[in-house]
Amino acid sequence: MTPPRRFVSSLLTVSVLIAGGGCATLPNVSETMGEAPEGKAPDRIVSAKGLLSPATSKAIMERLERSVDPTDVVQRFTAVIESVTGTPAVKGNAVKLLIDGPATYAAMFAAIQAARVDIDLESYILEDDEEGRRFADLLMKKAAEGVPVHVIYDSLGSLGTAAAFFDRLRDAGIQVVEFNQTNPLKDHGKWGLLHRDHRKILVVDGKLAIIGGINISKVYSSSPSGTRKRKGAPVGWRDTDVQIEGPAAAEFQKLFLDTWRQQKGPSIPEQAELPVRNDAGTALVRALGSTPGETNRITFVAYVAAITFAQHSIHLTNAYFVPDDQILEAFEDAARRGVDVEIILPSITDAPAVLSAQRYRYSELLRAGVKIFERRNVVMHAKTAVIDGIWSTVGSTNMDYLSFLSNNEVNAVILSREFADEMEKAFARDRAASDPISWDKWRRRAEAEKVEEWVAHLFFRWL
Repeated sequence: MTPPRRFVSSLLTVSVLIAGGGCATLPNVSETMGEAPEGKAPDRIVSAKGLLSPATSKAIMERLERSVDPTDVVQRFTAVIESVTGTPAVKGNAVKLLIDGPATYAAMFAAIQAARVDIDLESYILEDDEEGRRFADLLMKKAAEGVPVHVIYDSLGSLGTAAAFFDRLRDAGIQVVEFNQTNPLKDHGKWGLLHRDHRKILVVDGKLAIIGGINISKVYSSSPSGTRKRKGAPVGWRDTDVQIEGPAAAEFQKLFLDTWRQQKGPSIPEQAELPVRNDAGTALVRALGSTPGETNRITFVAYVAAITFAQHSIHLTNAYFVPDDQILEAFEDAARRGVDVEIILPSITDAPAVLSAQRYRYSELLRAGVKIFERRNVVMHAKTAVIDGIWSTVGSTNMDYLSFLSNNEVNAVILSREFADEMEKAFARDRAASDPISWDKWRRRAEAEKVEEWVAHLFFRWL
């Protein structure tokens, strides 16, 4: 039996850090937030036709704020992320929430089938199974039609996929890049074992992007949401993606191309005929791409800032929840000032040590007033949040040190009342299928469980 990738990644991380004795750190976000004046309008919002004027940008933000109860999260979060990243918020997008593998795969297949200019696919895991072969066959068909196809897969995430699978893609004319090979003898002196590409991105024709937590694997091929597990049936994986159509898709394509160039992929010529990127909807979207480095932990900064500025509600779902002290304090402070903080986490996982380390933090969160739920009957793999009924994020970022310190990650931050409503409905469905963790019951759990949690927490930086 092949060991879970999460276990392999954690084991390799521990081994290398013990050998090297090094330990990276996360930035102090409070200092970053101190640089952003309260009420500061975004420096720039981009549309299909280019950079908007300051007056137009301000009007857009004010219109968004009027759609919900008064909240600081829109203006103040935008100011912080603008100062840290310099990446634009992009207006004019249609966004669609994709719940679980079947819906996401259907959307991906429809987009790929309609491609006319190019197809960019980036995935941590690309399996040689039923789903992987379905994708491979369609990508090869599009390549045969003359559509350029580019694929990035992570060497560790796709460790169980035979080289012959990728050779078949290359033989069909698809350009394929392996991210940071796990074999140092094949990586030409640039071995990056700890640095993984955990992103899941599909961009088609530069105008439609699908991103989130779903890999290309048969474990996502059924839809477990809200279902009751049959005896003996395999446990499904509950995950979330988002489809973004409009000018913001080009920002996710830039992230893909940055990785392609950093991994020295074959030259990709500029397309002679680029699609006209007209507005497709009303959502404001920011593409957040995080990479290892002192100044590149963008998704970490985004989460801390959004939680800190929340005034009404924080509803978060995460797969591997081993956060640092800054995020924990932000959650606890929010709950103490009256914000409704609710977190849905897994009760079933492919990484038991992570589950124990996750539970180690429950006591302090519960005492602060944070509500915790554990999802039943599925592997909860989604990484989402909706705050104050307007700010939403969907992406690949887990709330742990591997994501925040070692991985390439991608999230979409979406400012839209309508999309936030859809996120709240999905959250409510997951909450109904979850078990609440009460403080009275939790504090009476078995001593053996407490010891197990304490031991797992000793290794929290490497889980």
